[in-house]
Amino acid sequence: QVQLVESGGGLVQPGGSLRLSCAASGSFSSIGTMGWYRQAPGKEREWVATITNSGNTNYADSVKGRSTISRDNAKNIMYFEMSSLKPEDTAVYYCSAQSYGRYWGQGTRVTVSS
Repeated sequence: QVQLVESGGGLVQPGGSLRLSCAASGSFSSIGTMGWYRQAPGKEREWVATITNSGNTNYADSVKGRSTISRDNAKNIMYFEMSSLKPEDTAVYYCSAQSYGRYWGQGTRVTVSS
């Protein structure tokens, strides 16, 4: 079992930046690929970025070039930093982790507005 807790959301002005964290806890031997997803109001949940346990990363086109996903395997924490935020980045951001199954956090809301 893996419990995931996101933090770092809030209100951000357009052009600003954010740093989200996802802390994993529970009884597991290892965590494989982790990722960030987001769900904007009235839209389907979409993939944002993933990182393998060896550090290989992939990004959605919508955030590529202005975001960085990273993880600290020793602390079981994943991070997501994004800059040049736009109103269309407004969403609930969820972290996901794979460990003999797929687990989700409860989400953290990010609102980009002036």
